[in-house]
Amino acid sequence: MDVSPPLGMLAELTHRCPLHCPYCSNPVELVARRDELTTDQWLAVLDAARDIGVLQVHMSGGEPLARPDLPVLVARASDLGCYVNLVTSGLGLTAERLDDLVERGLAHVQLSVQGPDAAGADRIAGTRAHSRKLAVAALVTARDLPLTVNVVLHRANHDVAALIALAERMGADRLELANTQYYGWALRNRDALMPTPAQLAAAAPIVRAETERLRGTMEIVYVVADYYEPYPKPCMYGWGARQLTVAPNGDVLPCPAASVITTLPTENVLSRPLRDIWYSSESFNAYRGEDWMSEPCRTCDRRTIDFGGCRCQAFQLLGDAAATDPVCSRSPNRAVVDLLLRPPPRTPDFVMRGPVTTR
Repeated sequence: MDVSPPLGMLAELTHRCPLHCPYCSNPVELVARRDELTTDQWLAVLDAARDIGVLQVHMSGGEPLARPDLPVLVARASDLGCYVNLVTSGLGLTAERLDDLVERGLAHVQLSVQGPDAAGADRIAGTRAHSRKLAVAALVTARDLPLTVNVVLHRANHDVAALIALAERMGADRLELANTQYYGWALRNRDALMPTPAQLAAAAPIVRAETERLRGTMEIVYVVADYYEPYPKPCMYGWGARQLTVAPNGDVLPCPAASVITTLPTENVLSRPLRDIWYSSESFNAYRGEDWMSEPCRTCDRRTIDFGGCRCQAFQLLGDAAATDPVCSRSPNRAVVDLLLRPPPRTPDFVMRGPVTTR
């Protein structure tokens, strides 16, 4: 099949992070500081990414501000002609650091928020962070830099009206309200994070009304809680279609969660050229197109809409990444998801993500 060049790259510069969010999508086995790519290696990754067509670079983590060489990496990506987005907790972003990054070509900031009020948000983050995030939002908007506020929704913070109001006060151009996706630490905490049907029912009309009210002022993106949906969320724009992820140690993945699929080989920029990985590797070609699909996906009229659903979710719940996502109501394994929706006898406490090693 014809493979198009990638549009975007998520550059996970480090897994180090000052927060301890219980829904963190980073792998449970985090990359240690000693195993992170060096500055020169990341610069080579950026060059290779632009060479194969990447136009958007999302610098993320963990917390990318933990890398002292972040300004150098931003400058290289910008000089290559890429749109550079900083995905950050905000902790560590001072006015001086932001000015330096903007001067070097930073084009956009995506700031995480854990809840609508300080007490709840700081509890979820595992540290006092909320007030600092508000100050960082003010720094960003004062420089006329586009600001996206991202909130991972779960049972403990599912107050979309208050979150939308907060994003307005922060001056956000875009608000992402994303119900938790159960990978990494979120999978460990699934019982505690799972929203209730009542919370989801209450949220939907609020999001619709506020989206209409704020049209042209602030974009609202609402990512549904797909365990409760009749059809699965799309696998991005299709597996290996538009995006790639480079992990802190140089592993290259078709999506940020793809490391959970242990039956696929893991490619790394230190041992194989990025161009070769994108176009020729087994991991990127495994679920491209439709040839890998079995029934009911192969003849389903939704196969070009959701691309069979999430391969990572299918593997985690069924042990088979080629299976129809069991979230789908047409899947023969939908009962697996229905069983997960049964409430536990009591809501367990979060297993907080522990401090990240800096060795």
